[in-house]
Amino acid sequence: MLRAQVCSSSELSFLMEAHDGLSAAIAERAGFKGLWASGLSIACSLGYRDANEASWSQLVVERIVDSTELPVLVDGDGGFGNFNNARLLARKLRQRGAAGVALEDSCFPKMNSLVGDRHPLADIDEFSGRLRAMKDTVADDLVLVARIEALIGGHGMDEAILRAHAYADAGADAILIHSRKSAADEILSFARAWRNRLPVVIVPTKYYRTPVSAYRNARISTVIWANHSMRVA
Repeated sequence: MLRAQVCSSSELSFLMEAHDGLSAAIAERAGFKGLWASGLSIACSLGYRDANEASWSQLVVERIVDSTELPVLVDGDGGFGNFNNARLLARKLRQRGAAGVALEDSCFPKMNSLVGDRHPLADIDEFSGRLRAMKDTVADDLVLVARIEALIGGHGMDEAILRAHAYADAGADAILIHSRKSAADEILSFARAWRNRLPVVIVPTKYYRTPVSAYRNARISTVIWANHSMRVA
């Protein structure tokens, strides 16, 4: 079900953040068809920063999965280390019933994308190796979303497109592109340049005033409402 949502360019899908079983159940009751197990929100609920202070074993994915019938896309940060750590994460998430995982090309330990300027990025080949290791481990059992931090990290559009192509070649099922701009122009420019080689996932935390119709017109696949349940809590 998650693959149909995230990997389709014909209809826009929405995922709601969940950080525990209760927030997952509330999102299901509100009518959402899929969940985002947010690393930031889970860390907040545990009293940690969004900086890899919580381990993969503390992601409470099993609680979220057990609380609803909805597919869950898990925020896997950068995979918690090298390709071996990423492979272990993929295997454990599959065992716990997750439907997909998003892996970001940040360095370990990560820092939240909205904090600071010009974040260092993982080497393209090294990160592609993490993606391949996860894909080799779980094949099509998990939807694999490659999250690109080039725009939000201040590295520019050319770098974002270069990384998107490399990650598609490494086996990603979809591309998550992130931006800290208050308007969606940067995201929409990426979508035009990318030309839908793979479906595009976005997180409009900063450009929330953009009408949903703009995302449909750009053939965005999925919108993640990334921390709304935690804000309410």
